[in-house]
This record gives sequence, structure tokens and C-alpha cells, in this order.
Amino acid sequence: MKKWKYSVLSLMMMGMSATSMAAPQELDQVVMTVNDGVILQSDVNAMLKTVHLNAAEEHQQLPPNDILRQQVMDKLIMENLQIQQAKQLGIRIDDSQLDQAIADVAKQRGMTVDQLRQTLAKAGISYPMFREQMRNDMLASEARTVIVRKRVNILPQEVDALAKQMAKQTQQNVQYNISQIQIRVDEDADKAARDKAKQEAEDIVAQLKKGADFSQLAYRYSKGPKALKGGEWGWMSKEEMPTIFADQIQNNGKDAIIGPFRSGVGYHILKINDVKGMPSVSVVEVKARHILIKPSVILSDAAAKKELEQIRQRIISGKQSFAAAAKAYSQDPGSAANGGELGWQVPDMYAPAFKDKVETLPVDKISEPFKSAFGWHIVEVEGRRKVDRTDAAMKNRAAQILFNRKFNEEAQTWLQELRAGAYIEQMNKVNND
Repeated sequence: MKKWKYSVLSLMMMGMSATSMAAPQELDQVVMTVNDGVILQSDVNAMLKTVHLNAAEEHQQLPPNDILRQQVMDKLIMENLQIQQAKQLGIRIDDSQLDQAIADVAKQRGMTVDQLRQTLAKAGISYPMFREQMRNDMLASEARTVIVRKRVNILPQEVDALAKQMAKQTQQNVQYNISQIQIRVDEDADKAARDKAKQEAEDIVAQLKKGADFSQLAYRYSKGPKALKGGEWGWMSKEEMPTIFADQIQNNGKDAIIGPFRSGVGYHILKINDVKGMPSVSVVEVKARHILIKPSVILSDAAAKKELEQIRQRIISGKQSFAAAAKAYSQDPGSAANGGELGWQVPDMYAPAFKDKVETLPVDKISEPFKSAFGWHIVEVEGRRKVDRTDAAMKNRAAQILFNRKFNEEAQTWLQELRAGAYIEQMNKVNND
């Protein structure tokens, strides 16, 4: 059976701290002080009870009682220290966040929140205790993330090196359908001839990027071995193609135009017509522009919306252009000077309300005023395009792998430093529940 993700049914992740608990019961006693916090006998009992419960569900054998109690104490100490850090940082978990986390736990267990409460009650765990333990667990996790993230440093060259290594493994069974245009120039040609060939190759690339047909330009300009086939070399792996081609292709995907690049026989331009055997990642980018009005002490929420409605009507009626209105009224300094232009972006980079709007709004239509975390907006989507992001996705994956590795390493170091600098004193002997 699956273990509980959050506390009380996973109190190996978190101890019941008296600093955030209700008043202790009459017979409860302090067994450990941790800086200005304490660990109660009830904290230890609760964790021991939960460990035994989880072990029974997982059919796992536990260590002897003395070892188990020491493990429980160590865990309670570390979690207590992390909660203290969270409080120093001013981290708060409000009730709405807590309610959502509890709902997620219930969903993962395939039950409703009411059913979760019933299950906790059967295990002898009060729902208020569960809520507060959840809150503590989230506080500790947030503090750990905030502090350790600042200690993690990833160099661009580390990402590039890992991405290349991953790409090499991925591409072992990859085949490319490529075409080439070769502008011939002798290796011993003078500078004028080399410059002329280079300029011709650059002009061809410019035409290709404007949508010119590759095969037609190959028939016309290429002096390569496949010129009479429109420059098409067909399907081949990197191991089968000339090394200079393989080196240039790297992680480029379908429809990529590569070059011009130089070899001993002249300048080359490649096109990847298709790729098979390699997982590709494509995303839809949106080109949009917006106008932002922020509510303030002087400008109410309703007044900000009304002002945007008036601006929108002037733009629609043709009395003012979108760009002019953005420069005059938008309170987004990053885009106002450019007429509200946000450029080509993946919608996921935007705040949720803005993301939803640019994903659903028809092209060339100005939205009604809508609110995001930043204020009131009107937005116009100017275009959408599909972009290959295989190379970027590989680098993102490499960066995430490196971050996870370093985060885990730094987290352990930070926790050791945290404990080494803490005042910890045992007050009473820990009893088994």
C-alpha cells in the first residue's frame, strides 16, 4: 500500500513540534530542547505510532526499538530546525494552500477529504493535528527549498556538456534525411574568390529563410555531388554522413537550415528534411502585445478596468493605434516603450490568467479587459507559430538533472551545518509509546 505523502501518516518526514501545536496534555513532557523549540514525548509517540502503521501497510520489518527511537529523535530534531528557519524567513502557509494540499493527498489516495478524515480517525489521529502537521511539513519543505536553491550554482558549460552527452546517447539510432547546396571554391583561391563564394552562400541562406525552395536553389547554384537530385542525400545516420556534416547537425531538428560553413572544397548549406528515431519537442509560440493598468490607492480596481475599456474602444474605433495607446497608458515598463509588444513567447512563461487568454484568443482580436496578479490587461494576439525546441528541451532536461543532483548534495550539507550550529539538550528520557 502506498505511504502517505504528507504527515501524520508519514511522520518520518516531520515531527509534531510544540512550537506549532496546541497546548500539551497534562501528562506530556519535554524530552528535548532544540534552540528555542522543544520536542515533546507526544511528538515521539506520534511518530513511532505512524512508523509502525506504515511498516505494517508495507509489510516491512523495523529495526530494534532503541535504534528506531534514535532515528525518530534525529528526524524530529532536523524537522524542528527547518521549521525554525521557515519562521525566520517569514514563510507562511495559509489555509487555502493547506486545504489544497490536503485535497491533493486525498486525491492521491483515491478518496474524498471526508473519507480521509474518517481514515485518520480510525488510526487515532485527530484531523486538527493532521492539518497542523501538514502545515509544518510544508513550512520545512519551503524553507529547505528557498535556502538551498541559493546555494546551487550551475555553470552553462556544465549544462552544455551534459546535454551533448545525453544527445549522443539519444542519437545512436537516429537517421536524418538531408539536402546540401555546395558553393565550390578552391582551397588555394585568393581572398576575393573566397569572399565572393561566401557572400553567394549567405545570400542563398537568406532566401531559404524567407521560404525559398531548397531543391530549386540546389539545381541552380550547387556544385555538389547531389546537385542534379536537388541536393538531396537521402536517409543516413551521423556515422554514415561526412564528418563535417555530422559535426554541424548537432541537435538540430526537422526543417533546420544549417550554414554556410567552410570545408576544403568550398561552402556548404544543409537542410534537415526529416528526422526519424529521435524524440522531437515542438511548442507553439505566441506573438502578443498588451496594455496594463495597475490599481492603486488613487485608482480603484473598478476604475482601472473602466479605463482599459475606454482605451480598447478607442483602438477598435480607429481613433488611436494599439502601439500609441500602449506607449501612452501601459504601466508595464518592459513593453510600453515598444508599443506593448511582448515578442514571440511560449504561453507557459506568463501568469495563469494571461496564459489562458493568449492561448484562446483569436489572432488579431483585442480581448476584453481581464485581471491577472499584476493588474488589468487588454491583449492582442498577432500570430502563432510552431517551433522545434528539441535542443532547448535537451538542455532544460540537462539543467534539471544537474540542479537535482546539486540540490540534494547541498541540502545534506546545509542540514549538517544547521544541526552543528544548533543548541540541543535532552531533558528527559524518551519512553516508548
